[in-house]
Amino acid sequence: MSESSAGDISAEQVAHLANLARIDLSPEELESLTKELGQIVESVAKVQEVAGPDVPATSHPLPLTNVFRADEVRPSLTVEQALSGAPAREGDRFKVATILDEE
Repeated sequence: MSESSAGDISAEQVAHLANLARIDLSPEELESLTKELGQIVESVAKVQEVAGPDVPATSHPLPLTNVFRADEVRPSLTVEQALSGAPAREGDRFKVATILDEE
């Protein structure tokens, strides 16, 4: 297994992590994952260089806002219309088979 300079992640470290996770990696998978993990470490290092104390932490690149409409009563189905196609009903409710032994 060869050592990779990408992100200072070695094939031995990846093999050790794979062993801990009980993942059997082929030599090709080990080499590929070593390179990929090295690139991830390098990318995180670049972000850490830019993200100083004056840069606020964000979870999304654009500000997000929820769009709510007013909670207003609007015309809808009557109880009879809603239950008209139900195979069974109990009063003003759908009747369904019991699936839990709870009341």
